[in-house]
Amino acid sequence: MKLGISLGYWGAGMDADNLAVAREADRLGYAVCWASEAYGSDAATVLAWVAARTERIDVGSAIFQIPARQPAMTAMTAATLDSLSGGRFRLGLGVSGPQVSEGWYGVRFDKPLARTREYVEIVRRAMTRERLSFEGEHWTLPLPGGPGRPIKLTVHPERPHIPLYIAAIGPRNLEQTGGIADGALLVLSAAEHLEETAVRHLRAGREAAGLTLDGFDVCPTLPLALGEDRDVAALADVFRPYTALYVGGMGSREQNFYNRLARRMGYEREAAEIQDRYLSGDKEGAAAAVPHELIDRTTLLGSVDRIADRMRAYAAAGVTTLTLAPAGFTLDERIAALRAGAEALERAGLG
Repeated sequence: MKLGISLGYWGAGMDADNLAVAREADRLGYAVCWASEAYGSDAATVLAWVAARTERIDVGSAIFQIPARQPAMTAMTAATLDSLSGGRFRLGLGVSGPQVSEGWYGVRFDKPLARTREYVEIVRRAMTRERLSFEGEHWTLPLPGGPGRPIKLTVHPERPHIPLYIAAIGPRNLEQTGGIADGALLVLSAAEHLEETAVRHLRAGREAAGLTLDGFDVCPTLPLALGEDRDVAALADVFRPYTALYVGGMGSREQNFYNRLARRMGYEREAAEIQDRYLSGDKEGAAAAVPHELIDRTTLLGSVDRIADRMRAYAAAGVTTLTLAPAGFTLDERIAALRAGAEALERAGLG
């Protein structure tokens, strides 16, 4: 199992530190550095900057939002980043959510599976550098009856195949991801539930496509807080607002994929209460309603030895790249957590 580092969203108050975190992860041998986007900074610019200041670590989008870009533009960006980084780019895609898709981009959040499938196919075709043509439900290239002609990508990616990941949560999305992608980006992942909530669906998608999970990257992101084992309850409290946001406040009442995931993990009553409180404006109450067990199972908390034990559980559950999101109010705290992650991987015998 390899390690990744998540820089999260640029503009979250730690911008000056993020490059130092990425460079330390590069020095420590982390495999990939991910950057995110929602409706603030874009991930492509951040990744170009990080790639220019690092040497070995891959840079990846987690995610480029599908409603934000035409697929051909995503292919152009991926090819450019792969070329500029010397073959270190990983393309992560996702449909975002209904509030961002419709409220920010003006793109209807309908038929996300079909839209993703067509999008991935167009991106893959474009990056082969053959003349691009496509006829589907959501995109037709070139447009019929006009002056457009099939065009091919002029930029040469460093590699003939850029790894493509999809952010997936629901069973149908996970199954489709297994069939059309090289990896899955997961969140709110508990090792104890990973087989039933994710891996079995990915495996089914691979098998339907005549493939196995060999070579497929199962890549969850886990917040990490370093401390004494006796302080695990207090460390978990740090992530109460984070977990409450995902379970209670992401998307809408009808379309919150993370809330459904928490229910599939057995937290049916708790997920309903968290959502009710969050959507009524009681964010503190929503955070208080998050069970300690849910936080502990979906984060890495405590000493290096305790974190190493959890890493063994994730590796046994089928995780191939474990992405860490180190907590800390200072750069020194984040760097210490980053180093602890690398040490824990070695102690777990997984490095």
